[in-house]
Amino acid sequence: MHPTRNEALVAWMKEHGHSSNSLAEAVNTAVERLTGRPGGHDGSSVRSWKSGRVQWPNSATRKAIEDVTGLPATALGFVPRGRAQSAPAPEQEDDMKRRTLVGGIAATAAAAAAAPGTAPRRIGMSDVDRLQRRFAEIVASDHRHGGQLGIEKRAAALATEALNLQNSGSATQRVRNNLYACAASFRSSAMWAAIDGRRYAEAQEHMREAQALAEMSGDQAIKFRIWSHVGSMYRHMGRPADALAANDVARGLHITRRDPMFASLGLARQAAIHGAAQDRNGTRRAFDQAQDAMNRADPEAYRPVWLLAFYDQAELDSLALSAYLALGDYPTAEFHAHRCLSGLRPYMVRSRAIAMTRLAHAQLAQGDADAATAAAMKVPASAATQHARVSRMLQEFGAALRATAPGSPTAQTWTEHTAAWRTSA
Repeated sequence: MHPTRNEALVAWMKEHGHSSNSLAEAVNTAVERLTGRPGGHDGSSVRSWKSGRVQWPNSATRKAIEDVTGLPATALGFVPRGRAQSAPAPEQEDDMKRRTLVGGIAATAAAAAAAPGTAPRRIGMSDVDRLQRRFAEIVASDHRHGGQLGIEKRAAALATEALNLQNSGSATQRVRNNLYACAASFRSSAMWAAIDGRRYAEAQEHMREAQALAEMSGDQAIKFRIWSHVGSMYRHMGRPADALAANDVARGLHITRRDPMFASLGLARQAAIHGAAQDRNGTRRAFDQAQDAMNRADPEAYRPVWLLAFYDQAELDSLALSAYLALGDYPTAEFHAHRCLSGLRPYMVRSRAIAMTRLAHAQLAQGDADAATAAAMKVPASAATQHARVSRMLQEFGAALRATAPGSPTAQTWTEHTAAWRTSA
């Protein structure tokens, strides 16, 4: 007798964008949290679960799968040993087809709740912790790659997963608020990836969803992140009045009065908006205030992972670089570029590419074509060809270089360098 394909697990994996290898990796991580030792699963293990060759994994693996998916093993199509797996009745077969087509976690959760002998699942802070670890992975991917459609889609899918978990069992109000905060965090990361990739229509769709989820969560930190991102979005879109209004919402939240680090970020982004609006005095004043707030911040205070991962002196200098470049104050922009690049953490690959490109612009505007070209050539090919903002700034750099030094050896070197990028892309 041939094993029966586990359609419920296949449907869940399709809904959440998991390959066999990625699910195996997630389960191995969950096993390590449970037992202290990494799991030994790989893609072939998951394919055995999907095909039905393994109908009831061992207890540690089952618990790990439940932690990853948020569902009981029986809701995912696993069958306890000793329980006969008879051919499904026509009604059951129709229901299985429906679940497969929909691929929704809510459908499988409902099936689990209806299964005889299955107790309602209790959603707890361990589920929230699992989602927060996934959020940290999204943040890390953003700092390495930035603006990629894959990051946007993965973050949006995880937001849906966090919301679906609300409907898969009972939970306290504290847990539910945290689940909404997780969903808002993922959606805000999807929004930022779209902004960074210059996909502004998609960014605005994520923005509306993120704002609603943040309100339901009551989480001040995520509200700040979302409105601060909205300000950045409008700045990149060339709408400084809207950018200031959105950033003012972020700066008006009481978390900025509790923690000067939030106040500093709000002021630094306000300064960047003033730079885009050609407000020289406003730019300088806001940056002075941002620096003062950062100096007053308690380095030991608890802060969310997304803030800890990127906001520091190097990011403040990065925003100053953007502002002074927009103002045409090229020596000051170059000063902040060098300070930013010297302080960036190693994993800030996207930020380093942006800062290096802006440094090249600042040096070229001061007449130093050789130094500017050398700086631009340090931008990795992956960022130059795959990151929308970096690609556009480098195209503008090339046009400015050809305009200021037409036919020069430096311009020829740059042309040959960019041709190699296109070949390797």
